[in-house]
Amino acid sequence: MKLDKPLVAKADLLIRKPAAEVFEAFVDPDRITKFWFDKSSGRLENGKSVQWRWELFDFSIDVRVKEIIENARICIEWGTDNDNLTTVEWTFAPRTDDTTYVSIVVSGFSGDADKMVSEALDSTGGFNLVLAAAKAWLEHGIKLNIVADRF
Repeated sequence: MKLDKPLVAKADLLIRKPAAEVFEAFVDPDRITKFWFDKSSGRLENGKSVQWRWELFDFSIDVRVKEIIENARICIEWGTDNDNLTTVEWTFAPRTDDTTYVSIVVSGFSGDADKMVSEALDSTGGFNLVLAAAKAWLEHGIKLNIVADRF
């Protein structure tokens, strides 16, 4: 199979909280660990590298922040192999004073077509679960454990 265009994974969801609060949930290690992974070596900041860890799976991943625009955009590169990094971009678009439309786009998949399609599908499903978990936690204070329960 040959791909004519680069693959991207997308996930989008409205979260009924102000953009500043939703943005902060994704950059602050004390908040993001409530709905996604277990540990972070630090806050996401421009030019900084951190490590995210999922204890249940004994898995960690290195994250390099490419750009942060406060309350509007997060762009990172991540991967377990420096030659095969993908880019993840979050955008936070206020719809009203108390709602935010969050979009996540993952790009830069590498390998043969089958591998890229598999990774794009996995990323689409995974980031939709992350957004659902973030929504439940931010709007209702509920920890769904949805990421851990996926596997």
